[in-house]
Amino acid sequence: MIRTKIQPLLACCLLGILLTGCAQNQPAVAEAVEEKTDKEGSENVSDIKPLVNRVLTREEQAKLTPEEVLTLLKEGNQRFVAGTLTARDHSKQVREAALGQYPKAVILSCLDSRVPVEDVFDRGIGDIFVARVAGNFENTDILGSMEFACKVAGSKLVFVLGHESCGAVNGAIDGVELGNITSMLANIKPAVDHFKDYKGEKTSKNPEFVKMVIAQNVLGTIDRIRINSPILKEMEKQGEIKIVGGVYNMQTGEVDLLEQ
Repeated sequence: MIRTKIQPLLACCLLGILLTGCAQNQPAVAEAVEEKTDKEGSENVSDIKPLVNRVLTREEQAKLTPEEVLTLLKEGNQRFVAGTLTARDHSKQVREAALGQYPKAVILSCLDSRVPVEDVFDRGIGDIFVARVAGNFENTDILGSMEFACKVAGSKLVFVLGHESCGAVNGAIDGVELGNITSMLANIKPAVDHFKDYKGEKTSKNPEFVKMVIAQNVLGTIDRIRINSPILKEMEKQGEIKIVGGVYNMQTGEVDLLEQ
């Protein structure tokens, strides 16, 4: 593993760089859960209107399929891109969710403050579990959280969400070493090493290489979730859940699903 040693005088500069980067159409559920105020099935983002939304019940969650939940997230992201987020009564939702939670999905996202996960998918209180760590990689604690979300709490989808301009990925590419950041970035190094035969410049200054590593980091995380969580792997095999991933576009707000 190649790493760049940092002189004390450069540590603050590199830390600053790292923190700057990271700090369908058919209705998927019954109207009792989400009532659309515009005609359903529109493919024109500008035609997508806000929803009237409330907290999901256990019975409604149980009826959902992984495919329906993925469709809901796609449609929510379309509303986010279009600027037509759902108008929600959060005070009411807080009270409705007080005695239990039945989220549709668990999303593993980067720490980055520019990726507001609930808004990105137009989800409200009680809708999704969100785990966040710089570089959106899995570890034992996150795997346990995902197992709780799906096996115990009934979520139907695991979504690994990477994003453009990720400082953690840039740091892993450039071999940054600084305090606990060093061991954190080691979790992203497999995505960098995946392209050992790449002939171009393997630094964060090469947008093409960075884009490749960001996508591979998501795909590698999905692979390791299946390898290291027999519970989630079996649930996916039985069709109880889906495990998918995508990359958030920092310019448009759109999430592009990755092919596996």
